[in-house]
Amino acid sequence: MIPWKHIDTTRVPGSDVELRLMQRGAEFSMKLGQNELMSSRLSGSEEALATLACRRLEAVKAPHLLIGGLGMGFTLRAALAVLGPKARITVAELLPAVIAWARGPMAEIFGDSLDDPRAKILAADVIEVIASKPGAFDTILLDVDNGPEGLIRKANDALYDAKGLKAIHRALRPGGVLAVWSSGPHPAFSKRLRDAGFEVNEVAVRATTRRSGARHLIWFATRKA
Repeated sequence: MIPWKHIDTTRVPGSDVELRLMQRGAEFSMKLGQNELMSSRLSGSEEALATLACRRLEAVKAPHLLIGGLGMGFTLRAALAVLGPKARITVAELLPAVIAWARGPMAEIFGDSLDDPRAKILAADVIEVIASKPGAFDTILLDVDNGPEGLIRKANDALYDAKGLKAIHRALRPGGVLAVWSSGPHPAFSKRLRDAGFEVNEVAVRATTRRSGARHLIWFATRKA
């Protein structure tokens, strides 16, 4: 078996952990400590995050999407594949190193998605982008943790608490959709979404593009007009 090769490491601001990029042949893995955060082998649920959210935008002629977290670009590429030429996608990635990895060792995976004129990649905290853009987005897609808790750094809890959800509600246009990826269910988060003024739909999706394997969960929370 081909051994894993350590490509690079970056420290996560506001935490004591490091994110490592590993490679084995054509496969890439991002690891947080000893935990695998994402793998280039498993893309099904991240792609579903974008495609299912974009279906809810079919009536919007020029939608503006905000994606929290670039990762390995699964969500970005899936959104670009289904959206029309008038769409805009802003990607907020906290770690500049992740953007560098996308243009460097993982460039083949990303293809031309980073240079698509519809996409804008920001080295920024998605929390700050949300707070600074009231009424700017038709959809906000969050794939920055393994669920509605600050796994990567404690500060990310501000995305999922009552105050953070109110900020997201303000950043969305009427009828806009918040989509949150999670490795599993979280009943308390569903309640917080409803309390913040969202209509909530939970959808189970496969971790891979096959019909078998682990299931992940996506919340689709629609802002009431």
